[in-house]
Amino acid sequence: MSKNTKQTSSRVAKLAADTLHDNRASQIAKSLAASALSQRQGGKQTGAKIEDVAARVLASDRYGEQTKELAASVLSQSNKQR
Repeated sequence: MSKNTKQTSSRVAKLAADTLHDNRASQIAKSLAASALSQRQGGKQTGAKIEDVAARVLASDRYGEQTKELAASVLSQSNKQR
């Protein structure tokens, strides 16, 4: 299985940190933010469950631009063979 070695950018990491501290952010946004931050360093890649969540967020009209940006970042760091 190939490993994706991409890391979260500092700009997206800042967005993720802000999202985690925002009391108004949805649980899905916070989950995506946590995933993005966990991939900031260390070579971790997105798990299958959060990949599915991120894909659904991107396909939906219910989520805002920032949540979709987090979803896109998380998906870009997923396993390419899944």
